Order: sequence, then C-alpha cells, then structure tokens
Amino acid sequence: MKLANMMKKAQEMQSKMQDMQAKLADMTVDGQSGSGMVKTVMTGAGILKSIEIAPGLVDADEKDVLEDLVVAAVNDAKEKVEALVAQETQQIMGGMGMPIGV
Repeated sequence: MKLANMMKKAQEMQSKMQDMQAKLADMTVDGQSGSGMVKTVMTGAGILKSIEIAPGLVDADEKDVLEDLVVAAVNDAKEKVEALVAQETQQIMGGMGMPIGV
C-alpha cells in the first residue's frame, strides 16, 4: 500500500511540475548590463526572446544582425544543454533500471 501511495504522490508532483513549467514558459523576465546598454528578454523556460544593444556599442548598420545572431547563438547553446541533460538523465535512469520519462 505504501508503494502505491508513493507512486500516486510522484504522479501528482510530476503533474504539478508540468503545470509550473507551462506557466513559467508564458512568463518573461528582463535583464540588463552596462547600465542598460545591453537589454534582454527571456522566458521562464530559459528561451532568449530578444536582445537590444545600444547603438553606440556597435556599427549601426550591423546592430540588428548582431542582435539576431546573439539570440540564435544563445538559444542554440541552450538546446544543446537540454539535449546533454536528457542524455545524461537517460543514462542514469537506465542504469537504475527505471523506465525513462517517469
């Protein structure tokens, strides 16, 4: 009976975590550095949505391209980190004889 209760609690916790992740994905936070010369917007899921670089820091003709490239590079790195975490988690869970995704 205790194992069944533990499994039920684990499922409830997993459901709550999924709800929290969905809620966080819809939220955004602002970041800045250099007294506001570089500003960013990121989702609660860690996706960089935008970056704004003060015009005086870069060539005005290249500013938009640079901003887009930085956003793409950061999000590419984040995707690679997520894949690495998934791979490492799979190895750990498999080594414990536990089904993946539980």
